Amino acid sequence: MDRTSLTALIQHHLSLARDASSGRSSHTVYGGHARTLRQTLIAMTRGRRLDDHENPGEATLHVLHGRVRLTAGDTAAEGETGDLLIIPDARHALEAIEDSAVLLTVAKR
Repeated sequence: MDRTSLTALIQHHLSLARDASSGRSSHTVYGGHARTLRQTLIAMTRGRRLDDHENPGEATLHVLHGRVRLTAGDTAAEGETGDLLIIPDARHALEAIEDSAVLLTVAKR
């Protein structure tokens, strides 16, 4: 049985994001391209975004730190630490309202 400290990953990847020109850092916590389930920690500095992209399967976004805005077309939802957002089955984007870390969980189709 493996154990991962999300708290340590948040601190580490927010630090990396602050130093990166993209303002982002990510780490696959579980799974990967060869598995159905994948969990990825994504850290983003305030004002950075992941532009519109397709949803590869059923997906949720757990806000671990900060505040984010998830948009799909004309619809938007904000989430803050502790919130779980269901990612719609549509093109969508993510913006960090403040320095943030999220856990993206995807079950590929």
